[in-house]
Amino acid sequence: MEQPIKILIVEDNVIIADDMQSMLEEIGYEIVDNVIVYEQAEEVLRTKQVDLVLIDIILASDKTGIDLGKHIRENYDIPFIFVTSNSDRATVENAKTVQPNGYLVKPFEQQDLYTSIEIALSNFVYGSKNRPEGDAAEAAADEVTSNSVLKDSIFVKKQHLYYRIQFEDILFIKADNVYLEVNTRDKKFLVRSPLKDYLEKLPRNKFYRAHKSYIVNVDHIDAINSRDIMINNKAIPISKDFKEFIISAMNS
Repeated sequence: MEQPIKILIVEDNVIIADDMQSMLEEIGYEIVDNVIVYEQAEEVLRTKQVDLVLIDIILASDKTGIDLGKHIRENYDIPFIFVTSNSDRATVENAKTVQPNGYLVKPFEQQDLYTSIEIALSNFVYGSKNRPEGDAAEAAADEVTSNSVLKDSIFVKKQHLYYRIQFEDILFIKADNVYLEVNTRDKKFLVRSPLKDYLEKLPRNKFYRAHKSYIVNVDHIDAINSRDIMINNKAIPISKDFKEFIISAMNS
C-alpha cells in the first residue's frame, strides 16, 4: 500500500509554518508535525515516521537549523531542505557543510515549494550527483544521498508525487525498455532505473532476479512449473538457475 510522503516542518514563524502546511496538504503531502525548535524536531524524528524535513536555518533555540541538518545527516537516511530568508554567501557556505538536499529562499509560492521537494526527492531516489547551473543558494541543494532505500520501504513516483511503498507489498518488478514496472497487488508504479541497480536497493533475502527481465519477491510465489512461477495469478518466466534455487529452497 502506498503512503503519502510524510513531512516535518521546523519553522519558528508560526504564520509561515501554517502557510507551508496548508500549501503542502493541498498538494497531497502529509504533515507529520509542525515545530519551532531543534529539541522538538529531534523528538519527532525519534518517535515518528518522517520522510522529508523542511528546516528554517534560524530557530527559536540555541541550536540552529544547520545543527538539525547535521543531526539528520548523521542519524537518518532522509532528505531535508533548508527554508530561509538568508541567501548571503556566509549562510550558504555554512549550510553546504551539512549537505542539504535543497535550499529554498523566502518568500516563495506553492509551486516553488513543490518544485524544491520534487527535486530533493528525485535526487534522493536516483542518487543524482550532477550539479545543475545556478546561483550560490541553489548550489547548496546539490549534495544528495545515494539511494532511495529506507529501513522497510522505498520511494516510488505516482503521477506528480512520490510515495513510500513497503517492501512486503511489492510482488514483482518487470523491466520495460528504460523503465521498470513495480507491481503491488493492485497497482503499478513506473521507475526509471536499470533492473540490476534496482535489485541492489531491495532486501537480498526476499528479492531475486528470476529472469533477465524480472525481479520477484519470493514471499509471494504461489506456484512453480518447469518454465514459470505464479504470483498473483500472473505467470512470470524464470531462468534455469532460479528454478533450481527455488526448488532447493523449498526442499531444504
